[in-house]
Amino acid sequence: MNLDKNGVIELMNEINSFSFNEEHKELMVFPSSLFLDAVVAVKRKEVKVGAQNAHYEKNGAFTGEVSFEQLKNLGLTHVLIGHSERREIFGENNQTIKAKIDKAIEVGLQPVFCCGEPLQIRENKNQKEFVIQQLKESVFHLSEEAFEKVIIAYEPIWAIGTGKTANAEQAEEMHKDIRASVALNYSEKIANNTSILYGGSCKPQNAKELFACNNVDGGLIGGAALNAVDFIEIAKAL
Repeated sequence: MNLDKNGVIELMNEINSFSFNEEHKELMVFPSSLFLDAVVAVKRKEVKVGAQNAHYEKNGAFTGEVSFEQLKNLGLTHVLIGHSERREIFGENNQTIKAKIDKAIEVGLQPVFCCGEPLQIRENKNQKEFVIQQLKESVFHLSEEAFEKVIIAYEPIWAIGTGKTANAEQAEEMHKDIRASVALNYSEKIANNTSILYGGSCKPQNAKELFACNNVDGGLIGGAALNAVDFIEIAKAL
């Protein structure tokens, strides 16, 4: 929930002005829902636009909500589902997130499924079990064909907005565990083709080290994306 309309358009124009090698890479932006139309109108063709959230019902008396169908109608391609802030602040559980995943795939939006553990779980060394349970309850019910449309974003909650960052070893360990769990539930081929992003205080100073990990395929960038130079520097680190 950052920037006004002018600020969003200015940021998008700054991002558009940078050269970015798109081969085997994707660059996406997830602006506030109020300004999705404006971003779609000014973005460079290669940049994809997604929403930060949506409601799983098609329509009806859900005051203040936005449906996946409405987002698709705007020309969006992606949507974040299950971001830690949606879980922690707004009380979304794995069942709600599962319903959103199903609706996104039904409508034809590619879901970026967010998973990750809070500090207490990490301190108790139960992070692997916690994250795998999130996967089991929200995405592992999908058919192989449907699951292949899912992007996974691992975000250690204790490293979001705190300035703390999972080091490369911690990030790689969890990403490796997630990929192994996908392989167990589906296949090695599907696991290897699944994009697993790291989201947790990723910035230009640590992006190269994080992206050098075998199982880290990219980043879900928060605060650093509000600065176009930093955002592109992170993208170039891929």
